[in-house]
Amino acid sequence: MKIVMLGAPGAGKGTQAKMIAARYEIPHISTGDIFRANIKEGTELGKKAKAFMDQGLLVPDELTLELIMDRFAKDDCANGYVLDGFPRTIAQAEALTASLRKNGDALDYAIDVDVPDEDIVKRMGGRRACLACGGTFHILFNPPKKEGVCDLCGGELSIRKDDEPETVQKRLNVYHAQTQPLIDYYTEEGILKSVDGTQEVGKVFEDIVEILNG
Repeated sequence: MKIVMLGAPGAGKGTQAKMIAARYEIPHISTGDIFRANIKEGTELGKKAKAFMDQGLLVPDELTLELIMDRFAKDDCANGYVLDGFPRTIAQAEALTASLRKNGDALDYAIDVDVPDEDIVKRMGGRRACLACGGTFHILFNPPKKEGVCDLCGGELSIRKDDEPETVQKRLNVYHAQTQPLIDYYTEEGILKSVDGTQEVGKVFEDIVEILNG
């Protein structure tokens, strides 16, 4: 079962990817994890990626794809995987499809966790982080006992720059411009399945399981 996860930042696709991986005993693969693992192990591909990252540059698509295909070749991917965070653009999606085809392989599902922009702004804008211990809360879903104060250490809670409404909206604009077209791409490939990501986490997962168990 080879799955790619789609969804806007803050839609909860990473959480769902981990739950799918645990349920079906397949690895959850994110590009960040691949980069870190290869850099830590000092592989040739890792060294190449590190050279870009050390300069504050994005790792080129070609190298990212090479790292992903190398990860797919590992034994734990024999029964499939959940790919999270790649592809982000049509060019990346086409390159991934072509690389898989070369190996006589293909993705089984592209799962889109669909959440409207206004819900994402609300979700992310409600997050609060403790500057002292790193604890995280949400003013609606997981509020601290005392407003503005961390339950864990008593430190001050604040909104991270990343979670400010203007920043969130900018990230969503980038997502709609670059990544939203993947919905059309995977629809044409015949593998797109969409779930309502505004529901409770467990219900979203139930809907995904229903799709995967077909």
